Amino acid sequence: MSDLMKHVTDADFQSEVLEAEGPVLVDFWAAWCGPCKMIAPILDEMAAEYGDQLKICKMDVDASRETPMKYNVRGIPTLIIFKGGDVDSMKVGAVSRKQLKEFIDAAV
Repeated sequence: MSDLMKHVTDADFQSEVLEAEGPVLVDFWAAWCGPCKMIAPILDEMAAEYGDQLKICKMDVDASRETPMKYNVRGIPTLIIFKGGDVDSMKVGAVSRKQLKEFIDAAV
């Protein structure tokens, strides 16, 4: 994972995601999840490409259980874009680079 992405937990989700200035993409993932590992390098690329336009965070659903439950994360990877503390859009499952870029472009 690049330095451009931040790991968040239940404890800092409010300050890092909900109170963030701009849009935040949260990747809900787990270490044992194959599709999660598949999209990780693409998320790294997006973090570099979008820079200050979009903050990208990762939340391990095994380590932090409250937040994924609150947002009805039932399958992983689940990507949720938050704007102004609210859910803007959501995508479940592995996505291609093109699909991820379209998903982000629609939100930023």
